[in-house]
Amino acid sequence: MFSVSESGVPLWKQVESGIRQSIANRKLRPGDEVPSVRDLARQLDVAPNTIQRAYRHLIRGGILLARRGKKTVVAPIAEEMRGAARELALEKAAKQYATLAGAVGAPLDEAVDELIAAYQRLPG
Repeated sequence: MFSVSESGVPLWKQVESGIRQSIANRKLRPGDEVPSVRDLARQLDVAPNTIQRAYRHLIRGGILLARRGKKTVVAPIAEEMRGAARELALEKAAKQYATLAGAVGAPLDEAVDELIAAYQRLPG
């Protein structure tokens, strides 16, 4: 699925990012089950609390759907955000990307070119 590393980024954020990336790359689709907390913790060799924290953030964000006594799944809206929710998500992502591009000294045209190239590499 994905991996985590000792990069300085908290492990739970790496897990959250990995799941978001899997959804964006369509490796996980709406309705797909995600691994249980214990299974994913074993796969990634991290504490179950790390996975639980990432899942909690994804559930609060509407990316995952948890139902008591059932598996946690990718929420239906995760693939097809509409209207204001989509606009807010894109605005937040754009601001993060612009901040990073500015921090590394990339001029606007180079940052836009890299964004276009990354978008074109997405599967599907």
